[in-house]
Amino acid sequence: MIGCDAQLMLRALPGIPIVQPGDDLGLLVREALVRAGLDLQRGDVVVVASKLVSRSEGRFVALSTVTPGPEAVAMAARCGKDPRVVEMILSESSTVVRETSAAIIVRHRLGFVCANAGIDFSNARPAEANNDTWMLLLPIAPDASAERLRTAVAQDCDGIGVVISDSFGRPFRIGTLGAAIGLAGLPALWDQRGRSDLFGRTLEITVTGLADQVAAAADLVAGQADEGRGVVLVRGLHFEPAVSAASQLSRAPEQDVFAPGGQRTRSE
Repeated sequence: MIGCDAQLMLRALPGIPIVQPGDDLGLLVREALVRAGLDLQRGDVVVVASKLVSRSEGRFVALSTVTPGPEAVAMAARCGKDPRVVEMILSESSTVVRETSAAIIVRHRLGFVCANAGIDFSNARPAEANNDTWMLLLPIAPDASAERLRTAVAQDCDGIGVVISDSFGRPFRIGTLGAAIGLAGLPALWDQRGRSDLFGRTLEITVTGLADQVAAAADLVAGQADEGRGVVLVRGLHFEPAVSAASQLSRAPEQDVFAPGGQRTRSE
């Protein structure tokens, strides 16, 4: 049974360093919990910014090492972008949804739709790097990364969830929100169909994106700039341990009501 207390506790875990390739992220989170004086409880969810996971997995790319292909060169000319950046966007994508001067909207290889394939330039420099421009790609397999973290962090405590979050824009709203791109232990969705509202009417279509809501709440605490709060503990949820995947939160291409006729699959 899924539920939520009348209040949630969100706590950024202190002392997480700038993560470098090969760092044991699970160990860093456990040490941060000790510093915060916190013991994990059933129903806790640890939300980890995707950037920390990507850094630990060495997902850095130096711009000078990228050679753009013809498709990237042509698209860059249309959008007014660096063709090397476009090449990396295409390499991380399966489908181009929209080309604009502001962003290239794609269906990421992981299945979700996002701007610029989630490639980040902020806080993207590895330690002792040269003065090149560096890009940071999303984790290779975020669900697997979340499961490894859950195993490392939960240890003897059952019923712990892990969410790997990233910032997503929205087609009809301004501003970004935290969204789950990887998860373990926590149900992706909360199907409330069949419940009754205050007046006894049966809910017929209410399916809540539980993992996304948790990611969005944690994102507010984590911040987007120099806060250094890449790991947030969320407490106050109730759920049974679940085998789930972030892909459950994404609509299949044939269900895309945003621009079903405007997508084109990349040429190989």
